[in-house]
Amino acid sequence: MDAIIPYKEILQMYWEKATSFVNAQCDGLEPWQLVGLTFSSTLVSVWLHGFLFQSESLTSRTKKQFFKLLRKMPFIGAIIQKKIDEALNDVTSSLSFLKDEKDYIKALPEQGMSQPEVLEKMKEYSSKGDVRWQDGKVSGTVYSGEEKLTHLLVKVYEEFAWSNPLHPDIFPGLRKMEAEVVRIACTLFNGGPNSCGAMTSGGTESILMACKAYRDLAYERGIKQPEMLVPVSAHAAFDKAAHYFGLKLIHIPLTKAMEVDVQAMRRAISKNTAMLVCSAPQFPHGIMDPIEEVAELAVKYKIPFHVDACLGGFLIAFMDKAGFPLKHQFDFRVKGVTSISADTHKYGYAPKGSSVVLYSDKKYRSYQFFIAPDWQGGIYASPSVAGSRPGGIIAACWATLMHIGESGYVEATKRIIKTARFLESELRKIDSIFILGKPEVSVLSIGSDTFDIYRLSNLLAAKGWNLNVLQFPSSIHLCITQLHTKSGVAEQFLKDVKDSIEEIMKDLDAKTTGMGAIYGMAQSVPDRSLVAEISQAYLDGLYSTDVPCSEKHMNGSPGHH
Repeated sequence: MDAIIPYKEILQMYWEKATSFVNAQCDGLEPWQLVGLTFSSTLVSVWLHGFLFQSESLTSRTKKQFFKLLRKMPFIGAIIQKKIDEALNDVTSSLSFLKDEKDYIKALPEQGMSQPEVLEKMKEYSSKGDVRWQDGKVSGTVYSGEEKLTHLLVKVYEEFAWSNPLHPDIFPGLRKMEAEVVRIACTLFNGGPNSCGAMTSGGTESILMACKAYRDLAYERGIKQPEMLVPVSAHAAFDKAAHYFGLKLIHIPLTKAMEVDVQAMRRAISKNTAMLVCSAPQFPHGIMDPIEEVAELAVKYKIPFHVDACLGGFLIAFMDKAGFPLKHQFDFRVKGVTSISADTHKYGYAPKGSSVVLYSDKKYRSYQFFIAPDWQGGIYASPSVAGSRPGGIIAACWATLMHIGESGYVEATKRIIKTARFLESELRKIDSIFILGKPEVSVLSIGSDTFDIYRLSNLLAAKGWNLNVLQFPSSIHLCITQLHTKSGVAEQFLKDVKDSIEEIMKDLDAKTTGMGAIYGMAQSVPDRSLVAEISQAYLDGLYSTDVPCSEKHMNGSPGHH
C-alpha cells in the first residue's frame, strides 16, 4: 500500500490543477449559463457520437455525400447523367432474355384456357432462350437435371401440391418430412444431440436467419450496435442481412491464397462483434476459408461463428468417403462453429427453393424464431421469414435425399471432384491464364495478366458457354455440376478455352464489348451508387412487359433526368 502513496499524491495534484482551471473558466458565469452550457455540450456530444458511430463507416458516408453533391453540380452533373443513360441503354440492350419478345399477356383471358392450351403455351415459354443447360455448358445453375429424378419429383410435388407446413395439424406427414430433412443434415455435418435447424427457401434466407439470430442474441447481451466480421469473398446475402437487420458489416480482406486473413479478423474483433463468418467454400473462387483458425477466435472471444456452406455443403460432406479428403475440418466437429448453412437445392440435387440452416445448440435457433403473442388472429409463431411455405418443395427435397441416398451422393461427389481436378490440372497448363488460389471443391476461377479476361468470357459465350463473371479481381468461373461430368463436356470446354485464347492473342489491343465491357467499366467507377443505379436496369428488366427501345426504360418508366 505504501508503494502507491506517491502515485496517489501525483494524481491528487493533477486533479486539483484541473478543477482549479475549470473553476477559473467558469468564474463570473451565472448559474443558468452553466446549466445551458452543460445542456448544449451534452446535446453536441450525443449528436457527435451518433454521427461518428453508425452502421455505415464515416469514410463510406463521406464518399457518398461527395458524389451526391458532385452530381448536383450543373455542368458536371449533366455529363455524369449522360454517361449513366448510355450505360443504362447498354445494359438494356445486352439483356438476352428481352430479345425477340414481341408481345406479352397483360390481362386475364376473358375465358379460361383448356388444359391442352395451357400446356401448349407452357411449352412455348419453356423453349425460349439460346442456352441449353442440358448440354453441360452452364456454370452451376442446374446441378443434376437427371430425367428419372425429375419424373419422381413431379409425382411427389403432385401429391403435396396443396400442402403447407404452416398447418402441421392438417399436414402432419409434411411436418415429419421437414424435421427429417433437418435431422439428416445435422447428422451429415456431425451435429451433436442438441444440434437443430430449419428449412428455408434458399441460401440467402438461411444466411439471413443466422444473422437475425445472432443480432437478437447480441441485443440480449447488451450490444446496441452489433457488428459481423465477414470475408470480402463471402456471399452478398450477408450484405443483404446487414441492410435488412441494421447490422454493421465489417469486410475482412483475403490473403494471396484468397482465404480470409485470420489476423485481420482478429484485429477487427471488438466489444460489438456479434458473429464471425467463413465460407466452405466461397462462391467466387471456390476456396475453403481457414475455419479451424477462425473457430479458435470464436472460442477465445465467446463469439458465435457461422460457416456458410450453401454452395458446396452437400459436396464437402461426402468428399472424404469419395476419396478426396479435405485438408481441414469445417463442420460441427470444430469447436466454436455454432451454425452452418447448406443448400439442398444445389449439390443436394433437390428442386429449387430449399436449403437448411443448422445450429450446434437449440439456444441459438430460438433467436431465429419470430413470435407475435398478442395478434388478434391468434398467437402467431414462424420459424423463418415466410409464413406459408410450399409443402411440395419440402416433400420433393425429402424424396431426393431418400432416393439418392449416401452411396448416390458419394458417387456423384466422386465424379464432380474428379472432373474439377482434371479441369484445374489442364487449365494450369495453358499460358496467359491462371487459376485463383488453390480450390479444393468444384469451382475454378480463371484470371489473366496478359489480356482482359472478359474477352475470354465473351468468346466462350459465343460458343454456347454461360460462365459467371466476377470482379475485384477481374475473373470468370466455372462451377462444375453433374452435367459437366458427362462424356466429352470437360474436353470440349478445354478446347473452346484454348481456341478462344488463340483468337485473343491475335489482337491483344482489341476492345472488350458486351457484358464484359459493362463489368470492366463498373469496376473502375469510384461512385458505387452509380453502379447500383445501373444495376437497377437489370432488375427492372426482369419485370418488363414492354419491348425495350432507346426512348423507354424497363416497365415503360421514363428515362432518368
